[in-house]
Amino acid sequence: MSILRLFTALFLALGVTSISSTAKAGDCDNVTIAEMNWASAQVIAHIDAVLLRGLGCEVELIPGDTMPTATSLVEKGEPSIAPELWSQNIKPILDPAEAEGRIKNVGKVFEDGGEEAIWIPTYIAQEHGIVTIDDALARPDLFPHPEDSSVAGFYGCPAGWNCQITTTQMFKAFGMADAGFEFIDPGSGGALSGAMGEAYNKGDGWMGYYWGPTAILGKYDMTKLDEGVDHNQETWLSEINDLNVEAPGRNKYPASTVETYVGSDMLGNAKVMGYLEKRSFNNTLLSQILAWKEENQAEAEETAYYFLENFSGVWGEWVPFDQKLDIQNLSLIHI
Repeated sequence: MSILRLFTALFLALGVTSISSTAKAGDCDNVTIAEMNWASAQVIAHIDAVLLRGLGCEVELIPGDTMPTATSLVEKGEPSIAPELWSQNIKPILDPAEAEGRIKNVGKVFEDGGEEAIWIPTYIAQEHGIVTIDDALARPDLFPHPEDSSVAGFYGCPAGWNCQITTTQMFKAFGMADAGFEFIDPGSGGALSGAMGEAYNKGDGWMGYYWGPTAILGKYDMTKLDEGVDHNQETWLSEINDLNVEAPGRNKYPASTVETYVGSDMLGNAKVMGYLEKRSFNNTLLSQILAWKEENQAEAEETAYYFLENFSGVWGEWVPFDQKLDIQNLSLIHI
């Protein structure tokens, strides 16, 4: 327990607290928040819960996942808030409902969107002046295959993941085989992050696909390689998403659309909407928070309190100034 939390707990035990806002939930009751089943969404759900309680709302966290939550939101208006919807592929479900006024897209939850890219360690990038994928392909000696150092290795996605299609096609599009690289199927997401971490801890070269915000990108300083071309959505769908295309054109990974949606019960709630319209997370900071979660084997709730205790300068911009102290006190009650 932190000293601040201990102090606040004793303060509350003496009955001297003044968290008045939590007693005024009448205009902000029955707020449900979807807690999705991946780390970033779970942490954000708990952060939203604490901050909205601090603003006087009665909040309940309920289990969620992308498709069930989106469907329930559209058909029933529940949950009240879906904090982290990777909405790019479910717009056909969401857009008609929003046009009818049944739901609302509040905006990006990640400032930079969800990131997919080809990465290398920053120490390799800086030492050898590598900025683009072509720069890296010109130096296969820097990225030895873990089982055969006579060739270079490029880590793609595990079999069965949709991103294995796109990484395989990007491997083709950039002529990586001709540059002396071999495509590596890591076998699992854990093996992919493990291979990156093992290479990084040894100071070795590593090149491959990864996405963020994630704990591993918060833990290791990695550089995203520039594809050297603009994103073309049409050919991304017709060539990069189709394994049958033998000679796909070069393309750029798109920023994934990750947004917060609310149900109809929240549309007239100025308190909730005012908060959500300001709330978004810097990708780098969120990756660092997720790295702290992993390193400390912390639950999502504990990670939310870590964020609230250490980054008040961030979340303080999301709430009214006169209620910031009350929320700080509320966040410190957790023991």
